Amino acid sequence: MTVVRTARAGAAHRVAALAEQVLGGPLPVRLRAWDGSETGTAGAPVVVVRSRRALRRLVWQPGELGLARAYVTGELDVEGDLAEGLRTVWAAVREGGLRAPRLTPADRVAAAGAALRLGAVGPRPAPPASEARLSGGLHSRARDRAAVSHHYDLSNDFYRLLLDDTMAYSCGYWASDEPGFTAADAQRAKLELVCRKLGLAPGARLLDIGCGWGSLTLYAAERHKARVTAVTLAREQAAYVREQVRERGLDGQVDVVCQDYRDIGGGAYDAVATIEMGEHVGDAEYPGFAAALHRLVRPRGRVLVQQMSRGRVAPGGGAFIEAYVAPDMHMRPVGETVGLLERAGLEVRSIESMREHYVRTVAAWHRTLEERWNEVVALVGAETARVWRLYLAGGALAFEERRMGVDQILGVRPSREGGAGLPGTPADWYAGLDRP
Repeated sequence: MTVVRTARAGAAHRVAALAEQVLGGPLPVRLRAWDGSETGTAGAPVVVVRSRRALRRLVWQPGELGLARAYVTGELDVEGDLAEGLRTVWAAVREGGLRAPRLTPADRVAAAGAALRLGAVGPRPAPPASEARLSGGLHSRARDRAAVSHHYDLSNDFYRLLLDDTMAYSCGYWASDEPGFTAADAQRAKLELVCRKLGLAPGARLLDIGCGWGSLTLYAAERHKARVTAVTLAREQAAYVREQVRERGLDGQVDVVCQDYRDIGGGAYDAVATIEMGEHVGDAEYPGFAAALHRLVRPRGRVLVQQMSRGRVAPGGGAFIEAYVAPDMHMRPVGETVGLLERAGLEVRSIESMREHYVRTVAAWHRTLEERWNEVVALVGAETARVWRLYLAGGALAFEERRMGVDQILGVRPSREGGAGLPGTPADWYAGLDRP
C-alpha cells in the first residue's frame, strides 16, 4: 500500500487528518480538495471535496446524512464508478474497524481548531431542495400520502425512462442467465410467478394493494383474465394505470382506486397481492395491515406479500434513504414479518428469497440511469439525478452484501373446513418462466 501526501498546508491533508482523528484510523479513500491538493492511498477511490460547504454540512450533520447532502448538491463527489467506490469503502470500513472514537476534551479542541482553519465553521447550510419535508403524526394518513407522493409522484416520464416497458418498480425474477433474457423478461417472469402462486383463473377477483404503475394489475387482467381492483396512494400512478386500462380495453375488468389501504372496504377477494408496499406501512401499523390482508381475502383465498427485509438493528432504510427516497419506511427480518402475518390469521405456505435477483434488477436500473443521464437531468434536475445515482448504487450493494433482502411470502386464509387448495407441487409455479 502506497500512501502519497501533499504538502502539509494543503486542504486535503488537513481534511484527512481531521477525519482520521474522528474515525480513529486511516481513511480508505484518496482525497482531493478544492485547492487542488491531494492525499491518501494511491489507487483508492478518489473523493473530491469541491467546497468548504461540504465540510460545514458534516460539522452540522456528521455521518451518512451529512455526506449524502454534500453528495447530492455536488459539493462532494466520487470519481469513476460510484458503486465500485462504495464497495471499496464499505470493505475497508469493515476490515479496518473504523468508528467514531471517544475524543478527549483536548481532542475536541484540536478538531474544532482544524475545522475553523478549514472554513468548516459557520451557519448551518440549508438542506438540499430534493430532501423530503414531512409533517404530522408518523404514519397518519396525510403524512403517508405525502411520503408516497415524494417518491412516486416524481414524474411518470422519469419512471418511463428508468424502467422497462412493464413499468414494474420492484424486484424482477431472473429465471434465465441467457444473454437475451432482459430486465423486462425478468419482470414478466416475476409477474407470471405471482399470478401462479395466487392461483389466478379467469374471472378471479384480485386486489392489488400498492399497485404502482399497474404492472401486476395489467398483466393479471390481460394474461389471466382476472378482475382487478388496483389501489395506490400516488395520484400520478393512478392516472397512468387508468390511461393504460382505457388504451388496452380493460374497462369493466380493472378498477383503479386512489386511497389508503386502511380505507379499503368490502372483502371476499379470491387473491390479494402487495408488492413492496409493506415497507411503507410502519412498525406499529403492520399488525393492522396484516389484519387487513386477512379480512380482505375470502376463506381459502391466497395472499402474496413481496417485501424487503433488514436486520432488527437497523430496521429503517438509513438516513439517506429516509430523507430522500422513502421517508418513514420500516423493514424487519423476514421471520418477524411471517410471524405478524400468522398472528393475523393467515397460514404461511411458502417463503422464497429473491435477494440475488434484486442485485441484478437494481443494476439494470442503474445502467439505464447512467446511459440516459442527460435525459434524466433534463427531466428532474441534476440534484435529483444525483439522489438516484446514489440510491441505486448503494441499493445494489446493500442486497449484494446481505444487508438487505427481499422475499415472496405466500399465505392462505384458512377455512373452517380446512384445506388450502394450493397446486400439487410448487414446481408448477416455475415451469417455463425462463422463456420470454
